[in-house]
Formats: sequence, C-alpha cells, structure tokens
Amino acid sequence: MMRGMLRVGLTGGIACGKTNALVEFGRLGVYGIDADHIGHEVIQPDGSAYSEVVERFGTEILNQDGTIDRSRLGRIVFADESRRQDLNLIVHPRILAEEERILHSLEDELSTLRPKVAMVDAALMVEAGSYRRYDVILVVYCHQEIQLRRLMTRDGLSEPEALLRIRSQMPLLEKIRYADFIIDNSSRLSDTCRQIHHTFLELVSRS
Repeated sequence: MMRGMLRVGLTGGIACGKTNALVEFGRLGVYGIDADHIGHEVIQPDGSAYSEVVERFGTEILNQDGTIDRSRLGRIVFADESRRQDLNLIVHPRILAEEERILHSLEDELSTLRPKVAMVDAALMVEAGSYRRYDVILVVYCHQEIQLRRLMTRDGLSEPEALLRIRSQMPLLEKIRYADFIIDNSSRLSDTCRQIHHTFLELVSRS
C-alpha cells in the first residue's frame, strides 16, 4: 500500500538561512512551498489581501503604480506590535489557505512526488501555532551575532532596525524546542549542506 506524503514544516529565525535550506532540499527532490512568496502574492493588487491591507494601513504604503511598498509597510509594522498583529491577522489566514490548497493538490497526485516529501518554509509557524499541521518540524538556526550581521547586510538595516525585527520573533533557543531536526547554519556552507543531506535521508525514511 502506498504511504502518504510527509509534510515538513521548515522554520527558524529571520536571516538564519531558511530559504537557502529550502532550495537545497529542492535540489534533492523535496517539493518546496515558500510562505513568504505566497505572502508577496496575496498583497499584490490582484491578491486576496490587498484591499484590506490598504484599507488598514492607508495609501501611504503604496508605490506610484499602486503596488504595496513592502519596505515601507515593514517599517510601520516592525515599529508597532499592534500594527504587526493587524497585518498578520489579515495576511496569515490567506497564506495558510493557499499552503493547504497546494498540499492537498500534491496529496492527490502522490505519484508525481519522488520522494513523497513536501516542505513548507514559514518563519512564524511556531508563533502562529500552525506547526501542528506538519508531521515533522525542522528549524534552521544560527548564532545571534551572525543572524544580526546577516540581516543588516541583506536588508540594509541599521543595528537597531535589525534587532527590532529579530526580537519580533520567538527567540531561537525557544523555537528549537519544537524541532524534530535542527540545521545549524552558523558555519560554512559545506557544513550546512552536509546537515541538510543527512536530514533529507531521515525524512525519506519517514515518507
């Protein structure tokens, strides 16, 4: 009898390397779903959350072409916890619904999956409680000083701005308590890839 698809939740802290890990798992054959990408889609002018986000945060978040300026929106919500919660209440249900739609579609077409593993990359799945929807939780971790430096470099943020974004999430040492597997991305890329390959074999054995 054919075994079902293994649902894997991939999470971790901002700028810890989740996206790179998802890409590497994809090279190994895992079907990846990027919640951040879905989040971008739902706030596009034709997206399901666009009108509600603009109504809540005002037209000052818009570019001249009517698209939402994510940097401007980010500065607003990371400076105000209540406004960040407002945004999450609008966007997260739509992201979760699309993730579920994709996962159900994959389960209906199991023969196309080799291996039968689907992985959802979502930064806030533990904070939101949606981690319970997955069979396995994988946390990508790195040391905080490395995380801070990477975030400042990646997004062009000052140290106070980067710390605000890091502190808006659950502390990494607390988040890893939810993990079935941990990838430590504090060192060389080759070391991270070695951990990913080892984890991949473990996931395949469970699928």
